[in-house]
Amino acid sequence: MTPDKRIIAAVYHLSKDLGKHFKLQDINLQIANGEFVFLVGPSGAGKSTLLRMMYMDDYPASGQVVVGKFVSTRMRRKTIPNLRRKIGIIFQDFRLLEDRTVFENIALAMKVTGTGMGEIKRQMTEILTRVGLYHKRYDYPPALSGGEQQRVAIARAIANRPAVLLADEPTGNLDPAATKNILELLFKINAGGTAVLMATHDIDLVKSFGQRIIYLEEGRIVRDKEMIYVGDIRDRIDQSKVSRRAEMLSDHEITDGGKE
Repeated sequence: MTPDKRIIAAVYHLSKDLGKHFKLQDINLQIANGEFVFLVGPSGAGKSTLLRMMYMDDYPASGQVVVGKFVSTRMRRKTIPNLRRKIGIIFQDFRLLEDRTVFENIALAMKVTGTGMGEIKRQMTEILTRVGLYHKRYDYPPALSGGEQQRVAIARAIANRPAVLLADEPTGNLDPAATKNILELLFKINAGGTAVLMATHDIDLVKSFGQRIIYLEEGRIVRDKEMIYVGDIRDRIDQSKVSRRAEMLSDHEITDGGKE
């Protein structure tokens, strides 16, 4: 690890029984500041469960989770809001409040960490512009596309400027074109200094990006491979399979429907 890198989130010897036939077993991983890491494995491998323990919505039977100064074995309920200021969380199913506007969904996440409305209003323009949704700030989630809803969820996750972003299958419900846009956004957020740990079952989606990939199978880490990539962020997307899938979808729509 280079001198300017430091560990900001880690799991040490984490184990937990989850039902009769499944358990997480001796999980060890470390995420450094500014890293972008993919956590891959088939559905049911334990990816979501591991992420839940990293943001301490659940706790291991043995071992530890460490995020900054927060340690799972010493956590108290009253300190969880302080932890959530350090972690942004993105879910596959968006988890937006449908009776609140885009602005209100993001503002609520900031309020619960103690940010005043004046500061929320000052920051909101930057946050929504960053995800390309400032013009949608007064819309309600049902009026948005799936990709737009996920961008709102990302805006909510980064609103408190977290040190690490945990993304649980953030493109799982999206078409290839929306998937490409979300990945571009996550790479840009990472380029700004936020560490990203993204869980996905789609190995083909991520293996061409040149990022570190942690392979999880049947509750165990079976491989942790750091890859080397030469090129900028846009090259990573444009040369990837997700970009080709998006192009194929666009061609298909033009051919079948006669319209873009």
